[in-house]
Amino acid sequence: MVLLAPVIGAVEEVGRFFVVLWRVLAWTPRRPYDPRELIRQMVRVGVSSTPVILLTAMFTGAVLALQSYTVLARFSAEGFVGSLVSLSLVLELSPVIGGLIIAGRVGSSMGAEIGTMRVTEQIDALEVMATDPIHYLMVPRVWALTAMMPLLVLLGDVIGMVGGYLVAVVLMGSNPVVYIENSFQYMDLWDLFQGLIKAAFFGLLVGVIGCQKGFFTTGGAEGVGRATTRAVVTASIAILISDFFLTKVLS
Repeated sequence: MVLLAPVIGAVEEVGRFFVVLWRVLAWTPRRPYDPRELIRQMVRVGVSSTPVILLTAMFTGAVLALQSYTVLARFSAEGFVGSLVSLSLVLELSPVIGGLIIAGRVGSSMGAEIGTMRVTEQIDALEVMATDPIHYLMVPRVWALTAMMPLLVLLGDVIGMVGGYLVAVVLMGSNPVVYIENSFQYMDLWDLFQGLIKAAFFGLLVGVIGCQKGFFTTGGAEGVGRATTRAVVTASIAILISDFFLTKVLS
């Protein structure tokens, strides 16, 4: 029985995830609507996360260009550095790395915030006042993350390509015209949409998991700490696993 405990716990967590997801979807079209809270959460997720996304994307593109230039130079194929950088960023690196960063920054914050409300009985107070906590707390947070993630990833794509350009052209001496042409020559619109679809899905995962972990928090202040850690770890694992299946379906 002891050996089955982790398996049972994992199944329970998956079940809770789908229950919370279903309740969020069910409450989304119901009134009353709270656009001010949705906008506040979008600003919190999007605007506040922009600096770290920009910094990460810039150096991701720069490192990718540096590494790929060194390898491709052995085959006299330096001109394809732009293609490699742009496609890697758009299809994989920007959505996945952006999702992991948002999971660490926003998912943990949501878990801690809602977890604190749970242990201080604020959620119980909402239920006493006939206010559904899923509708009031989770719906704006989940959809704010889902809406803002593609925009953050799109911004990360652009800045990452700029970082790759600076390294390949300015530092390594690649031809700027060839670099720019090859960056978009082998990329079509569906490649861009794939990355944005992944970003929206990752945002939904992070939002639901972060809110779920906080909502089911027990054990006082120590429980809030555990919920915050689990929110980040679970969301990160979910992003990496779902990325494989999304790539398989969308490719």
